[in-house]
Amino acid sequence: MTEPAVDDPVWTRKHLLGLADLTRDEIEFILDTAASFQEVSTRSIKKVPALRGRVVVNLFFEESTRTRMSFSLAAQRLSADVLDFSAKSSSTAKGESLRDTARNIEAMGVDIMIIRHPSAGAALDLSQAVDCCVINAGDGQHAHPTQALLDLFTIRERKGRIEGLNVAIVGDIAHSRVARSDMRGLIKMGARVTLVGPPTLAPRTFEQFGARVVHKLDDVLPELDVINMLRIQKERITSPVFPSVREYVQLFGFDRKRLARCKPDVLIMHPGPVNRGLELAADIADGPQSTILRQVTNGLAVRMAVLFLCQQAAGKGR
Repeated sequence: MTEPAVDDPVWTRKHLLGLADLTRDEIEFILDTAASFQEVSTRSIKKVPALRGRVVVNLFFEESTRTRMSFSLAAQRLSADVLDFSAKSSSTAKGESLRDTARNIEAMGVDIMIIRHPSAGAALDLSQAVDCCVINAGDGQHAHPTQALLDLFTIRERKGRIEGLNVAIVGDIAHSRVARSDMRGLIKMGARVTLVGPPTLAPRTFEQFGARVVHKLDDVLPELDVINMLRIQKERITSPVFPSVREYVQLFGFDRKRLARCKPDVLIMHPGPVNRGLELAADIADGPQSTILRQVTNGLAVRMAVLFLCQQAAGKGR
């Protein structure tokens, strides 16, 4: 594999904090770079020397399986050294601030910090405190840019395009950083976005960003090309937002009956982890329309691209 060229002025950012400030050309450039990295995962020796000698730290203040492992493996496949930070056993548990913790870690020679944090704006704050690259792996209910990028990549891979598609994001919109990032990315790429959920979880205030908000999933099923089912985030919900799980499943759960009302080639997505029987029936999650495992696979190539591009931009003093 030949490493992607980044002399093109399309990409000049050493941080990835969200999709709100990215242009369509920048998003496409990341997706194209990710496509060039896909081949690495098919090799017998799954490595390229793109980040040899660089140090990447996973600075995770929230529990994570897929995202942490995906970033770690992406960095390793680029030949970087990877450090894992544990908030529970760190100095932050003793009262040290995020900025001080990050500066001390950076002083050890770290080149890229990947941060997941329960507070919105933590990634931006960190980028203003350190000189190394900062990549947002999820901050509060604000943004999860690499999840949105891998979703965009998967849609483009399966559909051949994003522009003009009708995409629904269904479920807990209010508490979802994935929904916010997906919505911004999809709209910038020319898709028509519909947010679906009960009024308590899909407030009409989201229409100001250019999405349509509806409260009846069955009304829009026949027109959809892609359906992204979100996890009900029980850990973030502090008050009752729907009468019962049974009622939620009846109104918004996706099963065979609802699939029968969709286009034959509809894509069913989910950022994971899936609450089977709540957001998705098990046979749908494992069925031919599901892209759940492909999203995980594509996430590796997307995160390789982001690590590579941000580090290359930083190396050029940008």
